[in-house]
Amino acid sequence: MDKTQHKFAIMFADVAGSTRLYERLGDRVANQMIGGAIQLASDVVSQYHGVIVKTIGDEVMCRFLSADNALNCACAIHELMEKQPVQHGVGLVFRIGVNWGPAILQKDGDIFGDAVNLAARMAGIAKARQIITSEYTRNKLTDIDLLSKSREIDLVQVKGKADAISIIEVMWEPNDATRMSTMVSEHASFLTAQPLTLHYQNQKHILKPVSDTFTFGRDALCDVMIASNLASRVHAKIECRRDKFIFIDESTNGSHLKMNNQSPIFLKREEITLQGKGYISFGAKLNMSSEFLLQFYF
Repeated sequence: MDKTQHKFAIMFADVAGSTRLYERLGDRVANQMIGGAIQLASDVVSQYHGVIVKTIGDEVMCRFLSADNALNCACAIHELMEKQPVQHGVGLVFRIGVNWGPAILQKDGDIFGDAVNLAARMAGIAKARQIITSEYTRNKLTDIDLLSKSREIDLVQVKGKADAISIIEVMWEPNDATRMSTMVSEHASFLTAQPLTLHYQNQKHILKPVSDTFTFGRDALCDVMIASNLASRVHAKIECRRDKFIFIDESTNGSHLKMNNQSPIFLKREEITLQGKGYISFGAKLNMSSEFLLQFYF
C-alpha cells in the first residue's frame, strides 16, 4: 500500500457521555442521536476544508492542511451543538482534541504516526464542551482571534518525548475571554490532596484529586441535575488541576458562591479555586433554605 508523509492538523471529536447515553436511553435511540451528532460534525468539517478520515462509533477523526481551519472548525462544532434542540432530556456535546505534525497518509486515506497519537491524547484530556490542543498546533496559528483565545492549562509528559509539552485550551464561547485563570504555583498554601465532598439535596458525592470533570446543570447527562429554571443546560463544572479543585461557571445566569464564611462571590463565565467549605447556588442568589443549594467541603 502506497504511503506518503505530510503535515496535518489532526482532529478527534468524541460525543461526550455516550456510554451513559446508551444506558439511559437504550441502544436504538442513543445510536440514532449519536449518529446525528456525528453527521452534523462531519458537515462542519467539510465547510472548513477538512477531510473525514473515519468515524468510529461516537468519534469522528479528520485532517486539515491548516491549524487555523482545524481549530475554527472545532469552535464551530461546539457552537452548532449548543443550538441543537434537547432530545429525550439530553443535549449532546463533543470533546475535541487537535494536534499538528507529520503523519503517514495511506492510499486508502487513513493516517497514522506520532502526531495522530498525540491528537488522540489531546481528545482524551478534553472534557465535554472543551477544545484541547498542543503547543505544536498553537505555534502554527496565524489567526489572531484564535491565539487570543488560547491559554496554557498544564504540562504533560508524553511517551517518546524528552520534555513535557504544553497543553492548550481554546476558549470557544463568546464570553470565555472574561473567564479568570486560576493557574497558580504548585506550592500555593491551599494545595490539597484531600477529596472534595459535595452534598446536593439527598445526594452525596466524593471527588478525588484524580476525578474526571464533574458537571452540574438541567441536562439529564450532567453528574448532578439541577432542576431549576434559572440553571443552564450545562451550568457549571468542577475539575481537578494539580490537586486543586476548580469551580467553573459556564452559564447564562451565573453562580453565587460563599466560601469559608466570607462574603458571597458572583461568577459568570469565570472560575475559582475551592477552599475549605461553602455553598454554591446555580443562577439564583444564595438562599440557605433553597432546595437547589450545593454544599461543599474538604
